[in-house]
Amino acid sequence: MVIVTSKGQVTLPTAVRDALGLTAGSQLTFDVRDHQVTPRRVIPDENFAKWQGVLKGMLSEGETVDERLGDDLVS
Repeated sequence: MVIVTSKGQVTLPTAVRDALGLTAGSQLTFDVRDHQVTPRRVIPDENFAKWQGVLKGMLSEGETVDERLGDDLVS
């Protein structure tokens, strides 16, 4: 259980921070649906930028990344 301060702040329990992989400076968004709130960790775009071009030259002509990875990884 957490308590909301007069400024609307809460302290997330350690178990929640650990489960979401949160550290100081981490960003969250919140989905609100049917009076329930789901926190989601925001992953900065720069975390994905390092992977840009990693498959370059590995795909056959006309082959998609999804095809290369296989059906079991595509939802």
